[in-house]
Formats: sequence, C-alpha cells, structure tokens
Amino acid sequence: MSPVRSHIRIGDCFDHAATKRALNRRVFTQIAAEYSWMTAVLSFGRDAAWKRRLVPALPSDARPTCADIACGTGDLTRLLARRSPGGNVLGLDLTEAMLARARTATSEANVRYEQGDMGSLCVPGASADLVTGGYALRNAPDLEAAIAEVSRIPRVGGHAGFLDFVHWPGRLTGHIELSLLAAWGGLWGLLLHGNPAVYGYIAASLRRGPTTDQLIERLEAAGLRAIKTIPYFFGITSILILRKECPS
Repeated sequence: MSPVRSHIRIGDCFDHAATKRALNRRVFTQIAAEYSWMTAVLSFGRDAAWKRRLVPALPSDARPTCADIACGTGDLTRLLARRSPGGNVLGLDLTEAMLARARTATSEANVRYEQGDMGSLCVPGASADLVTGGYALRNAPDLEAAIAEVSRIPRVGGHAGFLDFVHWPGRLTGHIELSLLAAWGGLWGLLLHGNPAVYGYIAASLRRGPTTDQLIERLEAAGLRAIKTIPYFFGITSILILRKECPS
C-alpha cells in the first residue's frame, strides 16, 4: 500500500512540523528499498556525481568528526569516511528503514549510524568539524529548528555542506521548475506505486521552501557564513558550503 493515500492533499502535510515529520517517516520507510536507484533516476544519473563533488569541496582534515544528517542509505556518509579514514563519521536519519539499508551497505570501520530528527539531534554542540546533508534541509519538518541544529553542532571554524534542490526565484520560473519536478516525480510514483504523490513530495516540499538567497540569509543569521555556492543542472540543484563563525 502506498504511504500517501490518494485522497490526501500532500501539500497540506507540509503546513505543520508534526504532519511533515509523519509524512517523511511514512514515505521514506516505503521507498527505502528503492531509494538509492530512484535518486539516480530522478536526478537523470547525476546524484552520485554531485555527492562526489560535495565532499572535496569541503576542507580536508586527516581526523575530522563528521555528522551527516538525513543520511538516507548512507552514500554521502561513506564518501566522508573514505576521504578521511582516520576520522569519525556519524550518519543520522529519521527512518530506521533507511538506516538498515545504510548499515548493510557500509563496510567502513569509522562510520556509525543513529536514528534522529534533524531538528533535535543528540549530538554535542561545537563537536563536529564537518556537517553535511544530501537533500536534508528541504525535508526538514521544522526548517528553523534544523538550521539551529546545523549551526549548533559545528565547532567555530568548522564547515557545513549541503546538496539540495533549489527553489527558483520568480513566479514564472518557479512555476516552470515545480511543474517539471512534479511531472517527473509523479510519473515514477505512478509507475512504481500507482500513486504520483509518493514522489510528489519533492516539488511539494520545494514549493514551500526558501530560495537559495533566503536560505543563505537564514543560515548566516544562525552563525554559518556562506563561502561557496555551486549550481548544477541548470540551477535546479546546488551545493552550498558554509563556515561556522565566532559569535558576535
């Protein structure tokens, strides 16, 4: 059975943190088995390349402490671990079904996984050198809480790196982008689950999310200074690199 009933308006689930959290848990539990290859399909085969570019865009450290939030099946987590075998990498995700897949796929000894909501993480403050997320902030049940957490976790001078879809500014351009994403995701939701809403969450979450400039403004207000933005795929996705600043 599909995790999103056809008579429910999926957009309504994004209006409150609790309903979005419940939706995330249902959807990602349902799609865990297909998540890795469907991410490749939905990105036209570019997802792995984007993640491979995110990790080298972060400062190199022989023994970093890393936290990868909304880690899913752990592909970005493992890239961090392979880059710095002397470091420690924690993968965090809301959904146990995703974490089970991540644990099965992971052979790196310097990785561990824990279940956790990105808006309230059991990670000490100022303890991480690197914080990462692949399609994380867009899926946050409470974006402000998630921003507070990704600012709290890094030490001063530490870095954060995020890969995500970008909400195009402007009514016309934004409508075109969201229509394309809704059609592409909806097609695969229909083919795999008989329900376009299963992958319709991508456009729905982006519709309610900030533009890149608005997101950077919020992150910088929380103490993370944007130092690099790398757009991909006509600006539909982007890598954002930030540095934790000293409190003023």
